[in-house]
Amino acid sequence: MKRGLIAATGVAAMLVSVAACGSDGDDNKAGADGFKGETLTVWAMDGSAPDGWTKDVKAAFEKKTGAKLKLEIQQWNGIQQKVTTALSESDPPDVLEIGNTQTPSYAQTGGLAELDDLKKSIGADWSESINKSAVYDGKQYAAPWYAANRVVLYNKKIWAEAGIKGTPKTRTEFFEDLDTIEKKTDAEPLYLPGQNWYFFDGLTIGTGADLVKKDGDKWVSNLADPKVAKAMDIYKQYQSFSNAPKDKDEATPQQGEVFAKGKTGAFIGMGWEAGIAIKANPKIEKDIGYFTIPGETAGKPEGVFLGGSNLAVAAGSEKQELAKEFLKIALNDTYEGQLAKEGGVIPNKEALQAQLKGNPAGLAAAPAAATGGTTPLIPEWAPVENAPNPVKTYMTAVLTGKSPAEAAKSVEDELNKRLSQER
Repeated sequence: MKRGLIAATGVAAMLVSVAACGSDGDDNKAGADGFKGETLTVWAMDGSAPDGWTKDVKAAFEKKTGAKLKLEIQQWNGIQQKVTTALSESDPPDVLEIGNTQTPSYAQTGGLAELDDLKKSIGADWSESINKSAVYDGKQYAAPWYAANRVVLYNKKIWAEAGIKGTPKTRTEFFEDLDTIEKKTDAEPLYLPGQNWYFFDGLTIGTGADLVKKDGDKWVSNLADPKVAKAMDIYKQYQSFSNAPKDKDEATPQQGEVFAKGKTGAFIGMGWEAGIAIKANPKIEKDIGYFTIPGETAGKPEGVFLGGSNLAVAAGSEKQELAKEFLKIALNDTYEGQLAKEGGVIPNKEALQAQLKGNPAGLAAAPAAATGGTTPLIPEWAPVENAPNPVKTYMTAVLTGKSPAEAAKSVEDELNKRLSQER
């Protein structure tokens, strides 16, 4: 998952503890003599592995196994094809960071090793919502590393000007606050372009909607489902408080740059997007606040799309056991907690969310993680999101006057074509 990092202040130095490495009884085999002289190659994406985490995990791994760790940072641009090629070669990287929604596609092709034994030994308390993407056809093909989801970033100065105290606990309260901003200030209450597709996907998760359904042995569009229409109606209510274009997404222009101008009450985005706003206007930093996207009832956050990354072992790696030793260390509570603390991301266990203390964006995101979800976890989904994404076309059609049923019908053929991988 492409993202930036918001470093938590005052990150404490982590002590390397061999006892914390998640042993499952293989220590005699996995001792320093067992792997001495070997080198494990790990691919991690740019921005995913903070410096402190990398240094400490490397030290713990090399101390325990006697092997060397070679961490190679990859760029997001073109990574899917690069991973596909690497997994088909005779000497692939041993461990790879893979986007959570991409995992089923790589698993289907046979490129990933099964990790059911690892799940049993160290993954009993992995968060179900985060681990779901690492499972394909009932088998564990990766290990959940981290997740991230959208929150509300708001301008505290504008909210104070409108006389609003506190933050909303329900969707209705949020709409009331946006209405108050519209009536009592000159600010745009909410910046929400018509094609913020991942926010919409979260709303469908909240309504229990499925974007695709099985028709015989094929996946087809399910956009005509009334539950999808309900999610789109909620999106339309949000969008009514915005002047943003209905045919653009949140990156056109970057919504953080719009927010930086100081004339927007709030926007819905990733916590790291605050950095975009601060870079464009450093003075706005003191005015930025965060809160969980509220759902229909208090105490139950809105559905959210869980972006994130899994760690997988290449099926073609000749160092399967050493790769698993790395995963046992990288994913143990010490280093998973450190990753959350340094990176502000959601850890793979709910019990570790306390490590987000001091990171307001992470704390705002955490409550929604347990009930969040993803795009359809099927290999056929990948072509759907290629531009122009037919779901985005559907959204714009509804926002510009078509009924949800008409809009669903207008993109059905294109969506089905992509699901059949004819493109």
